[in-house]
Amino acid sequence: MTDAALRKISALNLAGIAKTANMRVEQAAKENMSYAEFLEVLINDEHLNRSRNRRNKLMNKAKFPQHKTLEEFNFSWQPGLNRQEIYGMGTCEFIRKKENIAFIGLPGTGKTHLSIALGIKTIEQGYSVLFITLSEMLEELYISRADNSFRQKLKKYTQPDLLIIDELGLKKLNQSSVDDFYEVISKRYESNSTIITSNKDFSEWGRVLFDPILASAILDRFVHHCNFVTIDGESYRMRERQDLSPSSDAKKRGRPRKPVSEEQEEVPEDA
Repeated sequence: MTDAALRKISALNLAGIAKTANMRVEQAAKENMSYAEFLEVLINDEHLNRSRNRRNKLMNKAKFPQHKTLEEFNFSWQPGLNRQEIYGMGTCEFIRKKENIAFIGLPGTGKTHLSIALGIKTIEQGYSVLFITLSEMLEELYISRADNSFRQKLKKYTQPDLLIIDELGLKKLNQSSVDDFYEVISKRYESNSTIITSNKDFSEWGRVLFDPILASAILDRFVHHCNFVTIDGESYRMRERQDLSPSSDAKKRGRPRKPVSEEQEEVPEDA
């Protein structure tokens, strides 16, 4: 393909075609492609490139702290979880229905892992996602009130198809924080989906939210279309720490060896 043609393709923002044009021309000649077949191949290249670029942009905007997948999750360590139910959530039907999810369990039980994994599945289906801890979100909103950018900042949390709010319950909220939290939940209600992870049982959420009236309003809206997943198992991190501890190593090796001096003093029974 001529340089002039490639420049025109680039000017039309057909980056996917521009990347593969020369290779596809050679392929078309070798395989005796028809004009329609050649055109279809080029269109597929452009579509694939745009899909890849969109996915990369969505991943960057999501701000995931780590990359976690459902396939990596160790269900054998959390036998109380319904694998079929979790994988059903991975189809993103809850996104299409504007439903919410709450992952509840002790620290280290996999709540954040599952929320990120569902976020990635959501992006793979072309939806937008934002991950943030509750304290970070409320701090940003609090600061935005000082420079009159609150409404603009609020859109950051109300517009994504899926908002993942991590770590509800680490500390109690004050009146200003509860006000801002209500703004986010109320504007997302029946418009977009929200995932919340918490180390507190749902019955304790009201105490964390400070204001009883606003707490009731927040919980009522979030719970209306919500799937609750309670993880009763042990902490992965605690298990890993125990496996790496000296006492754990000793158990794996069996009975600790006696000091050298004691071994030298022992005399065989048949000596």
